[in-house]
Amino acid sequence: MNGTRTTPPRPVDITEVFPALAPLGRPAVRLHPRPGSPTVHDSSIGGPLLWPAREPWRYCRVEHEGLHPLVPVAQLYARDIPLLRPPGRTDLLQVLWCPSEHAPDSSIPIELSWRTAADVTDVLAAPPEPFDADEFLYVPEPCVLAPEQVIEYPDSLELPEELKQQITDPASWRAAGTVIDGGDPRELYDHALSHAPGWKVGGWAPWGLTDPVPRFCVACGTAMAPLLTIASSEWHRNSTSWIPYEDRAPGASEASWSNPPAVTVLDANHIQLYVCPASGGHPHTDLVQ
Repeated sequence: MNGTRTTPPRPVDITEVFPALAPLGRPAVRLHPRPGSPTVHDSSIGGPLLWPAREPWRYCRVEHEGLHPLVPVAQLYARDIPLLRPPGRTDLLQVLWCPSEHAPDSSIPIELSWRTAADVTDVLAAPPEPFDADEFLYVPEPCVLAPEQVIEYPDSLELPEELKQQITDPASWRAAGTVIDGGDPRELYDHALSHAPGWKVGGWAPWGLTDPVPRFCVACGTAMAPLLTIASSEWHRNSTSWIPYEDRAPGASEASWSNPPAVTVLDANHIQLYVCPASGGHPHTDLVQ
């Protein structure tokens, strides 16, 4: 693990301003990946996987010239992130993807594996190396994690209409004793008060480039819940209030604060993975653009 990371308190306690938001709060675990040297026994981003030596490696099922191995994206142990709630007796989530965009929609094939770590006694020593990656923009730098739990609230696009109107109306904030000085209350809510940027487990999905789309399990029809957010950066210029205290160099400008890991996910800023909470952890993935 990578020590600790501490998210500063939110500039405003949004549930005091809008008590109707309180029941919509969800726990999320910010992963805080930072470059390091994780082992197969660590939770990591872009690190080596605890992969059984006798289990075939995963290859992209989309047509390529020759075999095209998937690359590790994330390995998460439930002992580090209890919010995972893995199915059955499994305690480890592994995420791999093809490091190349695929026509016609520039999609990235993704595969998930739930496994029981204690069952892996003979570990694959040398996974196949990636090749033909798109400038290696989809090969994460090996990073160790510093999981931190926070509470998130829905993006303004997902709020009930009445609550959405209240949040976008400065008069509603003034009535609760909070003054928005020359800013857009909706931007303040979305960028500083609702959901955290960066890599995370659970919580609420970020939106903005597209409108929210309901997701339902293809097996049982249950509404899907966010499982893992794969982000292209840990924060953005409009979400710097979420930068952990440990990443704030005293006296330095915001532009100089480190923003690892160097992973680009299209122009969408994130990929959102969902899971069905009613079907034993059956995963369903979506590329949010």
